[in-house]
Amino acid sequence: MENSFASLVDSASSILIVLPTRPYFDQVAAGLSLYLSIHDRKEVAIFCPNPMTVGFNRLIGVNKISTEIGNKNLMIKFAGYDATNIDKVSYDIDNGEFKLTVVPKAGQMAPQKDQIAIGYSGVSADLVILVGGADDSHFPVLLSEGLAGAKVAHVGTRVLDSKHEVMSFALPGATVSELVANLIRENGFTIDVDTATNLVMGIEEGSSNFASQEVRPETFETFAYLLRSGGQRMPKVKLSPINFPPGAIPKRPFNLRNQVPVSMPKPVTPPAQIETQPETVAPEATQENPDVNPPSDWLQPKIYKGATSSQNQPTTFSENKG
Repeated sequence: MENSFASLVDSASSILIVLPTRPYFDQVAAGLSLYLSIHDRKEVAIFCPNPMTVGFNRLIGVNKISTEIGNKNLMIKFAGYDATNIDKVSYDIDNGEFKLTVVPKAGQMAPQKDQIAIGYSGVSADLVILVGGADDSHFPVLLSEGLAGAKVAHVGTRVLDSKHEVMSFALPGATVSELVANLIRENGFTIDVDTATNLVMGIEEGSSNFASQEVRPETFETFAYLLRSGGQRMPKVKLSPINFPPGAIPKRPFNLRNQVPVSMPKPVTPPAQIETQPETVAPEATQENPDVNPPSDWLQPKIYKGATSSQNQPTTFSENKG
């Protein structure tokens, strides 16, 4: 059939596999598996607008995913260099090697090595395969002018909501990896151990270890086919404390980390062990002192003088000490 998946791949001279923005593990596994299955028969590249994070490192071939879509033309520019200082640019072929010469104007410095920036521009693919996603917002690459004449196909578990002309190979299923595994098998593409292993991990991760409600009997049949093809069940890498720098793992419970540590009270010395200097107590004024003799008139009668009587005679009183 003219528009079959195999016929599209065979008729293309260059293929670009595109992952959606912020892809899921299942989508990356499916895209990589598709890349590995056709890279030995066609020129193919795989692109994702977002860089791969650590969680994808267990997938085989993850280093092949590029964040630059342009791969048709080599572009060289001098960052931070004033272009008006260049007099002329020439090239030459020396012993089969291309040589580019940049000649500055008189009195001007040539561009420095650390100012050279090398990149690519332009898209050479005539077939673009979109993996996963829901609508055009997940594939901003569709707005690229370099893809204006390319055919676009979509592989996913639901039909892509797109304003562009897209050939859909979407089918309902638990994971995109399950769908790609069936496309590879039905179209006679290569499926080796690496491809099967990626698809095994994609199905397990995308179906939450077969706990998803979308899992069907066909899901287990596809999974069994991948295991028979050499697919390996790769467990997630467990984090080990020895891989973290000192102090990165708290030793106290999280709910106690922000509490102020309670200081233990200092031991109090018992009163019997405290050495004190005896205080000198001054004798009270009313305290009797046997060593002091009373005044000589202490025992004598006291005479008080008051107002005189009409006879102007003094009055005498005797004080009773009893």
